[in-house]
Amino acid sequence: MTEIHPSQRVAVLTDSQNLYHTAQSVYSRKIDYSALLAKAVQDRQLVRAIAYVIRAESPEEERFFEALRDIGFETKIKDIKTFPDGSKKADWDVGMSLDAVTLASHVDVVVLCTGDGDFSRLCSHLRHEGVRVEAMSFKSSTADELVDAVDTFIDLGAREDTFLL
Repeated sequence: MTEIHPSQRVAVLTDSQNLYHTAQSVYSRKIDYSALLAKAVQDRQLVRAIAYVIRAESPEEERFFEALRDIGFETKIKDIKTFPDGSKKADWDVGMSLDAVTLASHVDVVVLCTGDGDFSRLCSHLRHEGVRVEAMSFKSSTADELVDAVDTFIDLGAREDTFLL
């Protein structure tokens, strides 16, 4: 299943923290999630679009979560954990991976919007199961092993005017 065609069923899984950090640190801009979702789906049949987000108690984040829902994303929200030493951690790697594996039997394509190389093993598994895997993120901050593990990679940084606000 190497070509894109209209009858494909698509799941879009977006690692919002991963994309946000690159958009902010490299471009000082925000992601255009409408454009991201439209490009991920590419006139195919959207089964599910999930945005994995972290609640860090910042004032504008509830508006952001609502905006994602308005665009068509289901939001999965995790609270940031603060450890006794003051360090903070929150990531969705396991949750995204479990959702991808669960959705694999219901879709033809999984689009991972992340640059995290930890997902390369997931990509290999999904492809072995007959699922087309596409990734969308900023090439400058994307692990080579992720790019190598997917059927198609779209560099958001190559089209800043489309994918950044």
